[in-house]
Amino acid sequence: MFFHDETVQFSCSTVLETMLTPGDKEELLSLIHQSRDQVSLNSGSQGSNRTVYSTQERKTRRMESNRESARRSRWRKKRHAENIKNQVNRLRTENRELKNRLGLTMHHHLLLSLENENLISESMVLIAKLTDLIGILNTMLSQ
Repeated sequence: MFFHDETVQFSCSTVLETMLTPGDKEELLSLIHQSRDQVSLNSGSQGSNRTVYSTQERKTRRMESNRESARRSRWRKKRHAENIKNQVNRLRTENRELKNRLGLTMHHHLLLSLENENLISESMVLIAKLTDLIGILNTMLSQ
């Protein structure tokens, strides 16, 4: 944290005067000055320690982010597998229903084919009888 003495004095003075004891004020101001001193210490030759810490912190954050990303990826993969499994079950059910309908349709087709053959045979018998009747009628009329 970077503070200027003027900013600290101006922004905190009202709060310090109303809520804190004089000892609390001194302790708070010393903490502010201490954090400012630590920042200035880290900016020198020990700045590399801060960089290492930041690199380590970035590495830790990246690892945590990667874990979260992997967790989300596993969840998406699981949901995708569930969706595919549901789709397979739905398609199997649909396939079974279509096979049943096809079997029923083929059965009806067979029945209608048999009925059609019977009707054709009956029609041929009736045509033969009609032809015989016409022949008899012609012989009766020609006499």
